[in-house]
Amino acid sequence: MARNIGVTVSPPRKSCEDDLCPFHGRISVRGKLFNGNIVSAKAQNMVVVAREYPRAVTKYKRYERSKSQLHAYLPSCIEVKEGAEVKIAECRPLSKTVSFVVIEVINKDVI
Repeated sequence: MARNIGVTVSPPRKSCEDDLCPFHGRISVRGKLFNGNIVSAKAQNMVVVAREYPRAVTKYKRYERSKSQLHAYLPSCIEVKEGAEVKIAECRPLSKTVSFVVIEVINKDVI
């Protein structure tokens, strides 16, 4: 049975023995939540999530689209492919570049 992580998301249907899973392991989520699309899922237990957001340009008093990429840990109980939309949550640093964990798959449609 999945534990309550403090964020209203649907828990994964599969169970896992992963120690870094927020639902079945000991890792806790805190801080920021982001939605984004998976750009790369080639690494083992890690995905690259791209998110788009508006950025203000004060000189022209308008907004431009800006992109950033975040690395996120992928628990073994969540299955995703490139192009899927996911929700990621901040956690403690897991490696040099990974400080987020995938907590929910919003849209499984692959581009």
